[in-house]
Amino acid sequence: MGFGLITQWLRIGLLPFTFWGLVVASVFYSLPFVVQPIQNAFESLGDRPLEVAATLGAKPLDAFFSVVVPLAKPGFLTAIVLCFAHTVGEFGVVLMIGDNIPDKTRVVSVQIYNHVEALEYAQAHWLSASMVIFSFLVLAALYSLNPTGKKT
Repeated sequence: MGFGLITQWLRIGLLPFTFWGLVVASVFYSLPFVVQPIQNAFESLGDRPLEVAATLGAKPLDAFFSVVVPLAKPGFLTAIVLCFAHTVGEFGVVLMIGDNIPDKTRVVSVQIYNHVEALEYAQAHWLSASMVIFSFLVLAALYSLNPTGKKT
């Protein structure tokens, strides 16, 4: 009932077999991989940065966004990488929620599956290789966003 109220409030209608169904399912499926690194990043900082910012006259909200969030940047980058890697290879949830509707809910991982099922291995290999190259490009871009060299 609560989920129906949320979708009604967002005016996205019924979710099964739609693009928005895939988005909502991916968010719920990947959420634990996002929350954990961000939580660890904030817990590792402690209260000291906020106390120092308050001592220097910063308001709590300003201190949070100008001091704590930049210090937690490696945790955010880790969360992005984990969420991206988890969502790119997502297969089961896509088939359960979005099925395999061409030009509507088909994603690359499902298309690779379709090529393998049809014994079209060359197309499956090309799609897989392009997916790996795309993933490496995204990871390289995210790596360049962490110039401090801190381990994430």
